[in-house]
Amino acid sequence: MISKSLISQREPKSPVSEAYRMVRTNLEYTSIDAEKKTILFTSSLEKEGKSTTLANMAITMAHAGSRVLVIDADLRKPGLYKMFQVKKYPGLTNYLVKDIPLSDVIQQETGVKNLNIISAGPVPPMASELLSSKKMWHLLEELKQSYDYILIDSPPILSVTDASIIAGHVDGTILCVAQSETPVDAVKASVKSLSKVNANLLGAVMTKADSRRNGAYSYNYYSYEYTDKPETKGWLKKLKFLKHRI
Repeated sequence: MISKSLISQREPKSPVSEAYRMVRTNLEYTSIDAEKKTILFTSSLEKEGKSTTLANMAITMAHAGSRVLVIDADLRKPGLYKMFQVKKYPGLTNYLVKDIPLSDVIQQETGVKNLNIISAGPVPPMASELLSSKKMWHLLEELKQSYDYILIDSPPILSVTDASIIAGHVDGTILCVAQSETPVDAVKASVKSLSKVNANLLGAVMTKADSRRNGAYSYNYYSYEYTDKPETKGWLKKLKFLKHRI
């Protein structure tokens, strides 16, 4: 049974899935000048919809014919294996700690053509050390040879250092922000943290957006908006918004 969170797979012709395709197109436009294969999805706080957003974006890209790999680098609270209903082990932790073939951790039976996944694996005692290891970055470089897009999930950026570590080594980062829930100061702090590691902030996905309050594409459960113009002054100048309710 397909997870309810994977709307792009359950109902590919729905308005919601079309909205995800719009997001995919916007990401493709950001890659015109410089190729962006490795993309991190993170948030300021927990429960802002980053994993659901990543999963649906991965499916949308795969449906378009791109070879997509999802990596669950949220080693502390992994959840993507549940969404895609794949094995939790062996996963990223197993590969980084043990001398096992990469093929042992890449799962191809995701139910989505062109989409593979590397689960998180067992929760390690020192996740940040594993993610900052040379083996991790060699892994990403190797995977770039086989995939068009590598989408990486991580813990919230303000909770632990994991997201900042990854953001400094990937081609781009997308920040998920829950409308009316995430404090503005938290978003500012997240942007500052990303800036400190010279992360390439591609934009933001505003989750839990109220379609009644936004002049966006309104569907039964989702609301999306995209603009190249800043919404307000200050820190928002750095962000392009893609809004939806999850």
